[in-house]
Amino acid sequence: MLSTEHKAIITATVPLLETGGEALTRHFYQTMFRDYPEVKPLFNQANQHEGHQQRALANAVLMYAKNIEKLENLGPLVSTIINKHVSLQIQPEHYPIVGASLLKAIREVLGEEIATDAVIEAWATAYGQLAEILIGAEENIYKENEQAPGGWRGARAFKVASKTVESDEITSFVLTPADGGQVVAHKPGQYIGLTLNINGTGQRRQYSLSAAANGVSLRISVKREPGGLVSNFLHDQVNVGDSLDVFPPAGDFVLADSDKPVVLISGGVGITPTLAMLTAALSSNRPVHFIHAARHAGVHAFRDHIDALAAKHPQLQRFYCYENADTQAPLPHATGYLNPQQLSDWLPVTRDLDAYFLGPTPFMKAVKSHLAELGVPVSQTHYEFFGPAEALA
Repeated sequence: MLSTEHKAIITATVPLLETGGEALTRHFYQTMFRDYPEVKPLFNQANQHEGHQQRALANAVLMYAKNIEKLENLGPLVSTIINKHVSLQIQPEHYPIVGASLLKAIREVLGEEIATDAVIEAWATAYGQLAEILIGAEENIYKENEQAPGGWRGARAFKVASKTVESDEITSFVLTPADGGQVVAHKPGQYIGLTLNINGTGQRRQYSLSAAANGVSLRISVKREPGGLVSNFLHDQVNVGDSLDVFPPAGDFVLADSDKPVVLISGGVGITPTLAMLTAALSSNRPVHFIHAARHAGVHAFRDHIDALAAKHPQLQRFYCYENADTQAPLPHATGYLNPQQLSDWLPVTRDLDAYFLGPTPFMKAVKSHLAELGVPVSQTHYEFFGPAEALA
């Protein structure tokens, strides 16, 4: 149990984490992969090279240290981590590996003069407390998924029922259970985990569910990433009839129940989870403003689908913004980067609304700033989605 002395030591390390947290977590990953290669398949190695996971972990560790006296303040962050872990099927036996590697990295990066035995003991106790919280919460979700109608635990074999090209970069895969059974109802906005074996090496990835729950299938829509091992494998090697091992749906980025107008703002492949959200919002007759930004028409997936929905549902208004517009292609409503004036013109008159924004991190930061400038409160109804390429786990 964390003592007052332990908490004081953890709090005292905050300045060190603020200045050197990313270097510490980079060393942590290097240490863990060297000493425990068996956990390497749980992590996206492309994100390791780009630094996404190091930054995400550094931020999580920093927030934990800052709120060691009031862990309830970590609610949204903890929920995100738990759901990422569930989608990757992180198990209790993985936590001692992470803990040992983290403590070793603290000692080696900070040195024995700073990372004294007392500091290591405090962090070991703190990590043990956090691990206990996460393990318990994750087990609850594992049980819920297993006991739900159509649910399961661990990997379940699904067949590729269809494969559809949606744009120059995005292809959809409809997956049905190989056992012919029911499929658990996912919440609009959730994602699944896949576990694959590519060239003899295990890989795990998360992909948003791009269609509403129907009880019989799941659909993911995958962007081909330049140099992306798994995305290119799915695009080039996986075909109709092939089998994929799927983990149950997870994720706390979901459409909340409300009667307020809903605004769905997406950039690039961030459009995928908004499709299930859009279906759910239209079924409840909520006014919906659908705003999508893309580089150009060639990479704009699902435009025909959204246009068809708008023709059927008068409460749906949709707007497209392309960075570059080809006069021979379907034209957008605006050209360039999404800006406050465009958003002001496209948002509902009322600012009492629910807004969800998804896409690349720079895009989300810009949208968040624009919404604040326009007087749209940035509260718990605004979700920042760190997609499969930026998993915390």
